[in-house]
Amino acid sequence: MSRSHKMQKSRHTLLYYIGLVILLTCVACDHKTVYSQYESVAISGWEKNDMLSFSTPPIQQTGDFQEKIGLRISGLYPFMGLTLIIDQTKLPSMETESDTLNCDLIDHNGNAKGPGISNYQYEIALKTISLNEGESLHIDIRHDMKREILPGVSDVGIILTRK
Repeated sequence: MSRSHKMQKSRHTLLYYIGLVILLTCVACDHKTVYSQYESVAISGWEKNDMLSFSTPPIQQTGDFQEKIGLRISGLYPFMGLTLIIDQTKLPSMETESDTLNCDLIDHNGNAKGPGISNYQYEIALKTISLNEGESLHIDIRHDMKREILPGVSDVGIILTRK
């Protein structure tokens, strides 16, 4: 095989792989997700007065959005459920709302309902919210459990997707 033929074959192979990477990147992108952010909880446990805060960037296009709370827990989590208080402010109007979300995490047999092996992932729908172009959200989350320090919660997040 001639040297020029080998170089041409190498170029075709390289172009093939570049095209494949671009295609996979485009397919993997979720254009509906406009915000997804997680905050870590202290390894020692989530204290009742520790508030996790999130601020979305201004929305680029008016529409309806699904709000979800993301949770990651470990096998150390001692309860079947988790109660969260979610306070959110729509900016710049300063409209405020407070929601209580009861998250069902463990079944009656002690098995986690979320996927995972030693850590479990959950996405729990909060509500649908209408936002206008330029508006943003500030969201504070805290737990409302009887224990002051809640072990086994590793991360809490907000996911905002276009409906």
